Amino acid sequence: MKRLLAVIKVKGIQFIITTSFTLVTVLVMLFVGVMLYGKFAQTAEQNAYLHTQQILEQVKYNLDSYLNGMTQIFELVDDKIRRSKGLTADKLSEQLETIVETRKDIVSIAVFTRDGTLLATTPSKVLRKNTRLTEQSWFQKAIEDPANLNFSLPHIQNLFKGEYTWVVSMSREILLHGPDGEIPAVLLVDVNFKEIDDLCQRVGLGKKGYVYIIDLVGNIVYHPQQQLIYAGLKNENRSLPLKHSYGSYVEETQDETRLITIKTIDQLGWKIIGVSYMDEIVTTKKEISRFIFWLLIFVIVMVLFVLHYLSAKISRPIKLLERSMEKVEQGDFSESEPIRGSHEVEQLSLRFQLMVAKVRELMHQIIREQEAKRKSELEVLQAQINPHFLYNTLNSVVRMVGNGKNEDVITTITSLSKLFRISLSRGKNIITVREELEHVRNYLIIQKMRYKQKFEYEIVVENEDEVLNCLTLKLLLQPIVENAIYHGIEHLAHPGQIRIFAALIDGKVLLQVSDNGLGMSPDVLAQVKAGFYKSEEGSGVGIQNVQERIRLTFGEQYGLEIASEQEEGTVVRVWIPRQVAEERDRL
Repeated sequence: MKRLLAVIKVKGIQFIITTSFTLVTVLVMLFVGVMLYGKFAQTAEQNAYLHTQQILEQVKYNLDSYLNGMTQIFELVDDKIRRSKGLTADKLSEQLETIVETRKDIVSIAVFTRDGTLLATTPSKVLRKNTRLTEQSWFQKAIEDPANLNFSLPHIQNLFKGEYTWVVSMSREILLHGPDGEIPAVLLVDVNFKEIDDLCQRVGLGKKGYVYIIDLVGNIVYHPQQQLIYAGLKNENRSLPLKHSYGSYVEETQDETRLITIKTIDQLGWKIIGVSYMDEIVTTKKEISRFIFWLLIFVIVMVLFVLHYLSAKISRPIKLLERSMEKVEQGDFSESEPIRGSHEVEQLSLRFQLMVAKVRELMHQIIREQEAKRKSELEVLQAQINPHFLYNTLNSVVRMVGNGKNEDVITTITSLSKLFRISLSRGKNIITVREELEHVRNYLIIQKMRYKQKFEYEIVVENEDEVLNCLTLKLLLQPIVENAIYHGIEHLAHPGQIRIFAALIDGKVLLQVSDNGLGMSPDVLAQVKAGFYKSEEGSGVGIQNVQERIRLTFGEQYGLEIASEQEEGTVVRVWIPRQVAEERDRL
């Protein structure tokens, strides 16, 4: 459960990091996207306006250049006529024919009197009848405004027989040299409108946009759908262009929205009007918005990927640190690899490792101190050897002396001296099984003398050569035998039996003490095994101390096994590892 909570906690940290960075990034990207879209859309719209104005400026420049060229041709013709001696002069005719031949866009050059009489024409053509020449606009403007060159609207040239060409007429009043002085006349130069039409048709404003030209009063000079205009099938709103000479404005109708851009030809006052459809500009906006949308999606996905990688990289050292803490929590204080990560995590890991090392050192110190304390306590207990036991033994010796049992006195004193000699063992805590069995044999001899043959004992060893030379802790069996006598056999009505058995089993040394005494109840047996039971009699070196000494010296897998039944007796098995004594360690 703790592991699950820890995983959830780390995952939660990673989720919070990823979510926080993602939210901030998405908000920033949305803000940037909106700003970019607004800027790009505005730029696209401005570029559309600027592009339209540039195209119209180019059309204006081309028309200005063309009309200036035509004006120069008209002035050249006027000059040639003024300088000639007469309209019938051969030289003038050659010059005018040369001009017409070199300029393919000049349809004809003609001179008329004020009453409409044809004086001369190049190339030579026959004037049609009933042309109402004097009523035509170009003729009237020449008479009304003799000082300025006049341009007519595009019209069919119907003065002469032959081809009927769509032309723009240039006219002005001139003075001819006659016998009676200067005679006023009208000079007409017809220019093929196809040149102007070609200049305008090459202009494109998107897929549907177009350019058209009107004069000062709103008459259509050029329109790509001029036939539809004349037929009344199409109409242009010319009121606003007439009010403005330059600039752009948006015209909204029921069907569509158009961008109208105006330029004016200064020489004639004609207005070039560009028509762009806003849905094409909006289409550009949509393309920009679509591009920005997918760009944002791509950037957000990449940011999410990068953030997930970064959050995992940030949280991974935290996970490793958390696992190290879990190991310490479970009691594993072993050294672990240093955690690499950000500076803060590395410092935290370093401090944690130092803390664990300090705790590990303190634990080892506590273990050493506890071992030393237990050993010192055991040495104190061994040194005591229960003064009451010594007092009772000496009293028994006094009684035996009084009764004249000199042999028993010798046996008792001899056994007591051997008992003390082995207990001291030159200060060593590890002795051989042979010495431990000898020690318990002397103890049993003394106790048998004291209790007046109340019990019998036997010591049995299998594989004596191997078992007796094995090493064991000193004073293991005496506390067990002492308990067998005081708690098992002393209160029997009949003589008891104590049996000590030693053998090698499965590579381990078994030392077993069994008796046929009173045994123990299950409650007392449980207290003895748990180390809670302590009798008021005995040497003071209890069963629990024997157990702790074995495990402290040889490990947790060794120790005591106790089995007991009331009225049946008790069996105590002592398991220790097989360790053979070297010759120099033997007594």
